[in-house]
Formats: sequence, structure tokens, C-alpha cells
Amino acid sequence: MSAPAPDAPPGLRTGTLTTADISFFVVSAAAPLTVMAGVAPVAILLGGVGAPVGYLLAGLTLTVFAVGFTTMSRHVRSAGAFYAYIARGLGTPIGIAAALVAMLGYNGMEIGVYGLLGSATSDTAAATLGHDVPWLPVSLAGLLLIWYGGHRSIDFGAKVLGVLLVAETGILVLLAGGVLLDGGAHGLSLGGLAPAHVLTGGTAAVLAFAFAAFTGFESTVIYRREARDPARTVPRATYLAVAFLGLFYAFVVWTVIQAFGEDEVVRAAATDPGGLFFAAITTYVGPWAADLMHVLIVTSVLASLLAFHNAINRYTLALAEEGVLPKAFGRIHPRHRSPYVAGAAQTVLGALVVLAFALAGADPYQQLLLWVNTPGMLGLMVLQLLAALAVPFFFRRIPHDEGVLRTVVAPVTAFVLIAGAIALVAGHVDLFTGASTAVNTVLLSVTPAVFLLGLLLAYRLRRTRPEVYARFAAEPSEPSAPSAPGESPCPHPTSSSSTPASATPGRPAAPLSPSATD
Repeated sequence: MSAPAPDAPPGLRTGTLTTADISFFVVSAAAPLTVMAGVAPVAILLGGVGAPVGYLLAGLTLTVFAVGFTTMSRHVRSAGAFYAYIARGLGTPIGIAAALVAMLGYNGMEIGVYGLLGSATSDTAAATLGHDVPWLPVSLAGLLLIWYGGHRSIDFGAKVLGVLLVAETGILVLLAGGVLLDGGAHGLSLGGLAPAHVLTGGTAAVLAFAFAAFTGFESTVIYRREARDPARTVPRATYLAVAFLGLFYAFVVWTVIQAFGEDEVVRAAATDPGGLFFAAITTYVGPWAADLMHVLIVTSVLASLLAFHNAINRYTLALAEEGVLPKAFGRIHPRHRSPYVAGAAQTVLGALVVLAFALAGADPYQQLLLWVNTPGMLGLMVLQLLAALAVPFFFRRIPHDEGVLRTVVAPVTAFVLIAGAIALVAGHVDLFTGASTAVNTVLLSVTPAVFLLGLLLAYRLRRTRPEVYARFAAEPSEPSAPSAPGESPCPHPTSSSSTPASATPGRPAAPLSPSATD
């Protein structure tokens, strides 16, 4: 591909991200250390020694989802990721509604975590230095730091996340190694994994927490335009991320149970859930490791923020290219090849939300984190549900040779399982928020309300801007190609400025054949 004309707008840095790079973004978004040290003790408290199985079941469910999801990724090259898949399978109105839900989901998952950054840093300073640090300056400083990370090139972000992810998983491996080498409190045992311990009254709550721990794993497809050989890189990264998270979560939770003993761990979690992992690593590795874990929780939160920030920026860029959002959000930095205007706008939005909660005297953890994260988590789960449903409808309309297992059985099974997971989360939402019934009702209503607004926007676009509506989530006219070293990448054609040759008014372009994408 030849270099663009000197006055051509810059595009994203294509051909940059490897399977490992994309996996770093996805696993970092899940924040494994924060999930384990901050949430897993509650799962143990509610589900007992069978809690590790909940993480395995959640991982298995999302692996089934990934089968249809990654199969469709070989046929849909649109930059819109989730909303493009849904639009191509279920129709443009639902796709536009899904786009708004995606913006809600990813923004909710990121902005709420600034409250966690402030509270985690305060806790770390108190535990390691004996000083009280106010949360608001920390959160605002975090906003600037994450803005800078998103402003830089995507490979810069991948390198940063790679280092932080190795550090946070390393401390958990160190804890697990100490427990295994010492043999635990009363010897190592798999007895807690027996059905009698798994099928208990707390199983539903454990599954709800387990599904929440995987939030963001599906964002691999967002980086398709910047991936090397995306037809292979994106599916591999998706499977690698969900497999790693499911197995790693289950293993770490099991080792912590062994650290206290199957008879005592629930009592220890009830006494001090926030200190469970720190007590275990102090006993089996040393106090210095507990101090290090405190610090790495802060870096784990930063990694999650950067991963979600990059995902949001690319969704905003795609919607600007579609013509749904203002064109200014689609500007690419000429040097870093990042969607820098989208990143700045997201940072401003985050600052406004953080300051609003601070001025209201809200608690950074109990309210900013939990109240903002919960609608975000549910929004992303609804997107997974719709994406699973979109797969069989999409493949009914095109010629393909993918096989019924990938195009019907797996996605329909995933749809049923994810619907059950959403019901579990909604039914136990009080465990996630710690809020009143009235607040929980409002939080549960946010995603349906945004979806309805998206449908209204779709019908308005169809009436007032039919050209934008007709080309929404259409395929780019030609596949992106990696840039040669030292050569500017060709700008990605936007669906609002160019129509694929195979597209007809009101209908998306025909997808590439498998041979064209493989």
C-alpha cells in the first residue's frame, strides 16, 4: 500500500499489536490483582470453599461466547466492534442502540475506577507509610496520567500494560507459590471442589461475582485496525485472555483457601475480607510482600484505567467516523497516531463525574466506584448478550463454510448462559453496590434507558440523516494493511465518507469471504 498524500489525514498505527499486546490490554482491564484481593474474599464468604469453581464456570461460559464472537470477527472488519456485530446481525436500530450502551458500559467501567484509585492509594499510604492521603487529588492526578498514556501511541500503551500486568500477576504467583511450598494450613486438598461444596445457597452470588471479574475481555476486537494479521490475532487474543483469567482466578482463590484451611477460611473472610490476601501473603511470604501487594494494587488499578481508556477512545473514534458523533472526535494525532481528541473528551467527562461525586461528599469506593461501575458492568454484559444473538442471524444471511457449531450452537448456548448471568447479577445487585433498594432500582434502569434512547436516535437518524443511517456499521472498502517501517499508514476509510462498492443504500456491505480474511 502506497503512502498517503501529504495532505491526507493520519490514520491509526496499523499492523502494530501482536496477540500478546492485545491480551495485555484485555487482561489489564480486568485488573486481576484488584479483583482477587478486593472481591474474591467476598466470593469465598458467600460461596465457601467451592468458590473457585464459580470462576471456572464463568470462564467456560465466556469461552463458548468467544466461539461465535471470534468466528464473526473474520467476516466483520468495521471499526465499531460490538455495535457493528450487533447491527450486522440484528439490524441498524439495535446496532445504534448498542453503540450508546457500549459508550455507557466502557465509560462506566473506567470512570468509576478513579474512585478506587483514590481509595486504594489512600489505603496503601496508610498501610505502608502511616500517612493519610486525600483521595480526590490522587484521582485527578490519575486522570491526567491516563490521558497521557492514551495520548501516546498504542504500542507505548501495550508496553506499559505489559510491565504492570506482569507485576500484578507476579505477586499473586508469589503468594500461591508460598502456600504450595508450605503445604497450606493443613495440607493441600481438592475436597472443596466437590459438588457438595459447589452447589450451595451461595453459588448464585459467587457466579455473579465471577462473571463480573471478566468484564472487558471481549474488547480484543476494538484493536482490529491496529493488530497484526487481525483475522488470526484477534481470535487468539480473545481465547488467551478468557482462558488465562478463568484458570488464574480459580487457581489463586483455591490457594488462598488452602492458606487458611477449608474449615477456617470462611471465618477469616468474614472477620476481615479486605485483609484476607494480605494476611495470607504475610504468613507465607513475609510482611514485605504485603507492602508490595498494596503498591501493586494501585498499579493494577492504573493498568485497568489505561486499558478501558484506550477502548473508549476507539469506540468514540468509530462513532465519529460513522457520523453519529461530531467529526472532531475522529481526529488522529499526526505523530502518535492516537485518537487524541476522543481521549481528551473522555478525560474531561471523567473529571466532571469525579468532581461531582467529590462535591456531593460521596465515598470514593462505596459510591463513586460501585454506583458508576455497576451500570457499566451490566451494559457490557447486555452487549455480550446481543452480540451472541447476532451471530446466528448474521450467518443466515451470507454464504459461508463456518459450520453449525460455530454459527448456531455455540452462540445460542452463550446467549442462554449470559442471560442467566445477567439475571444473577441483577438479582444480587445489592452485593455489588451496598446501596438502598431505590438506588439499586435506578442503577438497574440505566442500561435499558440508554438502549431506548439509542433506538430513538436510530429512528431520528433514519429520518433526518438517511445517508448516515444507511452506512452505519458498513464494511470498509478495503482491508487495512500493515504499514512498512517508516511509512505512514493509509487512513482508515470512514463509513460516512466512503461507501463500499458492494454496499447498497440502506444495506451494509457484504462481508469478506473467509478466504479474503484468512
